[in-house]
Amino acid sequence: MRSLRSLLIVVWPIVRRIAVFVVGMSVLLAGMALLVLPGPAFVVIPMGLGILAIEFPWARHWLVVVKERAIAAAERVRARTRACRTGTPQRTPPTLAIETPKPRS
Repeated sequence: MRSLRSLLIVVWPIVRRIAVFVVGMSVLLAGMALLVLPGPAFVVIPMGLGILAIEFPWARHWLVVVKERAIAAAERVRARTRACRTGTPQRTPPTLAIETPKPRS
């Protein structure tokens, strides 16, 4: 009985990590498939990253990046909606001007 318990203590974290990886990657890949198929990809992809973030730091990093970009996109939509309602011109963020090289004569 003692050896079974010590074996379980050693094996359980590995089994848990593999299970989290399989489930999280399945959900993440399903979300990526929903980018081209009809479905809520922008809901499923963060769910997959959230599952993977339970065990993996790289997934935690990407989950933070996705959250920040989603918040920024929501703010842009709110600003645009607010500008349309009030009739004020919306302020667009500055864009990078790329100069094209002049042809040599």
